[in-house]
Formats: sequence, C-alpha cells, structure tokens
Amino acid sequence: SILAAAPRRRSSAPHAAAAAAAAMIVGRVLGRRAFGSARESAGAKFRKLMMEAHNTKKPLQIVGATSAYAGRMAQNIGFQAVYVSGGGVALANLGVPDLGVTGLDDVLVDVRRLTRVTTVPALVDIDTGFGASIFNIERTVRDMEQAGAGAIHMEDQVSAKRCGHRPNKQVVPTGEMVSRLQAAIRGRHEMVIMARTDSLAIEGLDSAIDRCKAYVNDGGADCIFAEAVTDLAQFKKFSEALPGVPLLANLTEFGQTPLWKLDELADVGISLVLYPLSAFRAQSRAAEAVFKGIMADGTNKEVEKLMHHRMTTYEVIDYMSYERAMDEAAAKAK
Repeated sequence: SILAAAPRRRSSAPHAAAAAAAAMIVGRVLGRRAFGSARESAGAKFRKLMMEAHNTKKPLQIVGATSAYAGRMAQNIGFQAVYVSGGGVALANLGVPDLGVTGLDDVLVDVRRLTRVTTVPALVDIDTGFGASIFNIERTVRDMEQAGAGAIHMEDQVSAKRCGHRPNKQVVPTGEMVSRLQAAIRGRHEMVIMARTDSLAIEGLDSAIDRCKAYVNDGGADCIFAEAVTDLAQFKKFSEALPGVPLLANLTEFGQTPLWKLDELADVGISLVLYPLSAFRAQSRAAEAVFKGIMADGTNKEVEKLMHHRMTTYEVIDYMSYERAMDEAAAKAK
C-alpha cells in the first residue's frame, strides 16, 4: 500500500529535547549574568555606588555603551556602572541626529538588551521625559525601572531639545522642570532620579545653581548633572551650594567641557564622571578605517590588524560557556 511504502520519518523528540535542554541551560547562564546571586535592584546598586563615591570623594566613572556587547566589555574591564546615551541610541542604532528624534521605545530596546547580560547598574538618558504630560514621565520612569535601569537623568530643555554642547538650546521655567521631577519620583520604586540642567550656557552660573536647588529641594532629585561646564571653579560653586548632593561631570569629547582628570574633579566636589560616547567615537573611527581599507585594497587582509581576534570577542561574551551548555544538553538528550 501507499502507506506501507512511505519511508518512516525519524522522531524529532530527541532534537526537541536537546533544544529545550540547551535553552534551559543557556537561560541559566544568562540569568546568572543579568541578576547575580542577591537580586539587589539596579536602583539600589547605583545609589550605593553613588553615595560611596560621594562620601569617599572618589568619583564613580560611568562609561557609555551603545550595545550590549560594549556593556559587557566595560563590565569585564572593571567599570562599576554603564550609560545608555540618548545621543548614542540616535547615532548608533537609528542613524539620526540627537535632536529629540528618539522615543521611549527606542531607548527601552537598548536598555533591555544591556541589562539582560550585565550586572552593573545603568544610568539612562531620558531626554525631557518622552512626552508632554507628567503621566508620560511617570510611565517612562516605570518602564525604565522595569527594564532594569538603575538611574535616569532628565533635562530641563524644551521638548524640541538639542545636544547639550550645541548652540541655541532653550530651557523650560524652573517650575515646569520641578513638576517633571515630581512626576519622575512618583513613577520610581528604587531608581535614582538625576536632574540635568542645560541652563548654565543660557542663563549663567547663579541662575543654574538656583535651578538645581529647586530641583533637589522641591523636585526631589537625588543628584545633579550640570551640562556644558567650562571651568572647574563652576563645579566648585555647584558643590558648595548643594552640600550633600552628588554631582555629575559630563566629559564628552569635542564639546564645551575640558577633559579633566579624576583627581581634579574630586577636588571640586564631583562624585560621578560620565564618558558618554568615548567608546562609540573610537569604534566609529575604526570602522571608517576598515571600510576605506576594504574599498581601496579589494580585501580585508590589510585591515585585519585593526580588529579584535575572534577569540577575543568570544571572551567578551563568554561564548565558550554557551557552547559547553549546548554540548551538555545534547549529550543529555542522547
């Protein structure tokens, strides 16, 4: 009969079992990396690091990671906190300017990818809060905390924001920013809320300090990010006016702020030092050299010396532990 003549199909059960076992083991590998053993919240971790840095006068260095891979590399090297830059999301993953083009979901995608494979807490740039309503800001903060972020910073620019180191910025009235911060406080559980002011370049130092006092005392901000500072004496003024409040220095390259050393910043009361796009800019330059070399030479042989070896990239993500997990699962399924 036709049925009798039909070849027998091999059962897929062993393969399905192997796949399920592999997924379970790899899931455990990922879980150990993402949560660690104590399951301390990212917000609690960031706050502890921030206050330790503030109290010991040893600033916490925070490096930007425009991919989960870069975040793992930073963690492996020894950085205790990483950063998701709004400009980095726009540049690296959307290919657009940092002019308010990115939305909440664009940033959440990067935050989730990063926090799934790292244990160090992340500071996340949420621009002006992603929405005109205080309810938008509450939702943004809740979503960020649920995605695994340890801290966010929100700025006092108008919704049609610009890069903090470019001209023609505009800021909202102090009261409006205070309302934004109060909404953020309502939306958070343990997350650290950082207030960023772009007013220094627009209104001057005294006004910027007055704003920051209101952001802390009335808005409830945990810490302050004064953007586009041009002189160490300005940071000193901020720290003297805001005793007990951790301050962040943004050392973005090619901007308005000089690239001071850690001890210089510690001497003027800085607790957190941010390097938002340092690695991205280096990656960008390296990629350009590789693309030009391949185009000019018709081969990638000459630019191979610019690249990490395959095994080095494997070490960053602990590739071998995943491969061993799959081999173990396959052996159990036999």
